[in-house]
Amino acid sequence: MAKVFVDGKEGTTGLTIMSYLASRADIEIVSLPEELRKDASARKDAIQKSDITILCLPDEAAKEAVALAAGSDAKIIDASTAHRTDEGWAYGFPELGSEFESAIKKSKRVAVPGCHASGVLALIYPLIKKGILPEDYPLVCTSLTGYSGGGKKMIAEYQAKGNPLLGSPRLYALTQNHKHLKEITKVAGLARPPLFCPVVADFYSGMEVFIPLYSELLNIPVTPDTLFDLYKEYYGGQKLIRVTKLGDSGYELGDFIAANTFADGNGMTIIIGGNCERLLLIAVYDNLRKGAAAAAVECLNLMTGEQKEKGL
Repeated sequence: MAKVFVDGKEGTTGLTIMSYLASRADIEIVSLPEELRKDASARKDAIQKSDITILCLPDEAAKEAVALAAGSDAKIIDASTAHRTDEGWAYGFPELGSEFESAIKKSKRVAVPGCHASGVLALIYPLIKKGILPEDYPLVCTSLTGYSGGGKKMIAEYQAKGNPLLGSPRLYALTQNHKHLKEITKVAGLARPPLFCPVVADFYSGMEVFIPLYSELLNIPVTPDTLFDLYKEYYGGQKLIRVTKLGDSGYELGDFIAANTFADGNGMTIIIGGNCERLLLIAVYDNLRKGAAAAAVECLNLMTGEQKEKGL
């Protein structure tokens, strides 16, 4: 039985992870009394006594927690942004390839992907690996997400219903310096970061990422049909990623696909749209689950020798 400590279990990601683990007979939860949850000495003891600690903390606090693990055999899964591009940390997206899954199994330090990055990488990584998408392609990515991704403060703002401007979708990261760009660029091996436009709207959870591509600018011109075949092969056998064509997914409402289609779902659906000249790649999933907590549980499962989908 694996001993697991969730440092930051009071936050949105932490609460979701705890809900996954609550009924697991193969997991023993290491916990701290409420009055000691921010006590460095108590946290150090909990981290070092656990087999695996999952960090659901702000970046600086996550770095501090990793320092507390020094000298122990404790493994760390970090759901913050702090270590996603650091050497020695495995990137926790096993569906991207066998090399990712193998690294997670072997590593003592695993960084969970960012919610936006999960959709972007699920869409572009197979194309780069297959030599279809040039590394210097001028990528433009847009992401529409529920407000739960902003944490407790943003959730409280939206649920208070006190500001009429929150009833409209809001573009953010206006300086083009979103924190997920570093991991997208590094993991995909891009020559430069994509132009990235995230939008938050007045719904709790759910996310859709969409990327348009000019077929003529690709190394190998493709059509929606050939892309569909490529993704079906690439993600074949993955239980948490489904691939479908626009019009065949069963989730469209006319010409619309809602970002909260898979709210509370643990997987991701990739939808291929557009036409032979202008392709459209879409990933739809839950920002708190496949975009955070479920991804952390996948890594936990692999690090404890279980099938990655266990409990999901």
